[in-house]
Amino acid sequence: MKQRRILLPTIEDAKEFVAAASKCDFDIDIYYNRIIIDAKSILGVLSLDLKRVLTVEFDGENEEFEALLEKRAAGKRTAA
Repeated sequence: MKQRRILLPTIEDAKEFVAAASKCDFDIDIYYNRIIIDAKSILGVLSLDLKRVLTVEFDGENEEFEALLEKRAAGKRTAA
């Protein structure tokens, strides 16, 4: 199981994340505190506090998705 900490400070960032997650053929969860959401659900992702660092957990390989996670890595950007 892989974990990445990311920021999705805008609705556009969240849409891009869900679109990339939806192309993967493995389960992806995103969570903050005790709230766990299916990362392929736009309504679920938008229900999270997007000003917080979110944790993505997945068990699979997809270069495009992992590149997006790297781009959104929590250490590289700060929330607006």
